[in-house]
Amino acid sequence: MFKKTITSLLLASAMFFVACSDEKPVEANNLISKNEFVLTALDNKQYVVKKEGSDFILKDAKGKVVLFDIFATWCPPCRGAATHLTSLQEKYKDDLIVIGISIEEGIENSKLLDFRNEYNANYTLVNSDQNRRLADTIVNELKLGDRYPIPVMALYKDGKYINHFIGSIEEELIESDIKLAINK
Repeated sequence: MFKKTITSLLLASAMFFVACSDEKPVEANNLISKNEFVLTALDNKQYVVKKEGSDFILKDAKGKVVLFDIFATWCPPCRGAATHLTSLQEKYKDDLIVIGISIEEGIENSKLLDFRNEYNANYTLVNSDQNRRLADTIVNELKLGDRYPIPVMALYKDGKYINHFIGSIEEELIESDIKLAINK
């Protein structure tokens, strides 16, 4: 009787702690580790981002500047930034990778395609169950708080932080940091 009671209590305790986790479930097939993020672009190409310390390293982007654009399709400043990001992507296509990370959970690809077409967002847009987790991790590293403004654009080269921008920002300001990072 005593063994049954102890076993029941241990089982109930284990179930309680597992059920009370505040972590969001993550699709196992898209999770490599808690410090790696697998993002799927609209063309189904996958991008792997690894967090090492304060660095955010995009796999296969050695020597390139990576701009993470954390945005939402309904956000007016995000819509305005899309054309500027496309312009920068075209100007620095050999040295820059722009990745748009929507914070809208469960958004359909068709809505992102509409955003791309309407606001000339001709750069990589990712739609993955990892989007929000990566966006929150980047923003947390930038110390912007839990309820951060958008858009947030964070620049990295070889994973190393360069600068970040919040809200509506002039293209020339972002471009000057890109030029410094690629030594042009």
